[in-house]
Amino acid sequence: MPGSILTAMQISAYTLKQAWHQAIAGSDVLDDAMLPPIGTSPGQYEQRVGKPHGPLFLVLDDDGTARGHIGPYREVFATQDLDRVLYFAAEDAVRKLAEHIAARSPGLGPVANLVDGQAKLLDRIDPVWGSRFRNGGMDGTQPSRPCGRDPLERLAWIAGSWREQDPYTHLAFFRGENIDAEQIALLHGADPAQIAAGTRAVDLPGMDGGAFGDWDIVWETCCFGQAGTWAFLMYHEIPGSGPGLEALARLGVTETVHLSATSAKAIYTFDYMRDGCHIDDDWGTLELIGYDRGRTPYFRGGQLDFLNQAIRRAELDHPELTGEFELYFHALDDAFDLQLPRQDIQEGTVRAAQWARRNS
Repeated sequence: MPGSILTAMQISAYTLKQAWHQAIAGSDVLDDAMLPPIGTSPGQYEQRVGKPHGPLFLVLDDDGTARGHIGPYREVFATQDLDRVLYFAAEDAVRKLAEHIAARSPGLGPVANLVDGQAKLLDRIDPVWGSRFRNGGMDGTQPSRPCGRDPLERLAWIAGSWREQDPYTHLAFFRGENIDAEQIALLHGADPAQIAAGTRAVDLPGMDGGAFGDWDIVWETCCFGQAGTWAFLMYHEIPGSGPGLEALARLGVTETVHLSATSAKAIYTFDYMRDGCHIDDDWGTLELIGYDRGRTPYFRGGQLDFLNQAIRRAELDHPELTGEFELYFHALDDAFDLQLPRQDIQEGTVRAAQWARRNS
């Protein structure tokens, strides 16, 4: 069984192939040929894999560290634990099988059956591996609890329209002790008079005596408010470069989540900062378009492993959500407690203001 394989030995191509053969012995799911290709440098990725990115490629260091790559520049795990390497290899292999099976399965269709199919295939190899896949994180981490509610209720309802930059391009969230949404809007450049007057989104089209069309008005505005433990700010663009980290910190902000959409270029990004530091395992810009259902999106055991778990929980709890963006947004809701007031935004009663430069 996979769990019985010794993990203290130094990992080499030979020991890995031998351990793979032992792990799949008696399994009707995998065979020797399904072990991902092995190399000694990420630069060998395309030559060994045959594609510029996607499938798993195992890079073995001289010190016995195995590194998983899904492209020449994207490392998804690094470990000297042989069992973990075997598991990651099996996870990648059963994904291909699950895609084939799900495409021919009855019920809700290929998308809905894909992730559950992967878990069941791993169960057949080793129940420990199936449990690890369902967890979505690394060994010893606690899985996210099922939400038990409508997945579109709090944040994911906006995912579809946001993808087309409607109602706004940027969704920014701020959390900290005693934070004030009005102060955050002012810091970003909102008109102080409109903030003081309690202006709502429904009031904006009548501004400037109707001299500007609605689109011009909207592009020069923001909407803001408080939802749960977060303040939110929605906008298309802000005056100048926006406030710095020190200015936000003076308002008590300790965490920010920023979602940005550029539909014309299909660029959708997620950025999370805590205590002034980007939480991204040094990956840089995190693009939502790179999320692929059933594949753990972020570095295994890294800074965003909690989000890996939330995404897997969303995939398993809500197979009816066939859109990846809705699933991802629901996972953000689960992991961060993010939410937006649907009724206020749709009815235009959410607080709003034009940028001060527009009215000056």
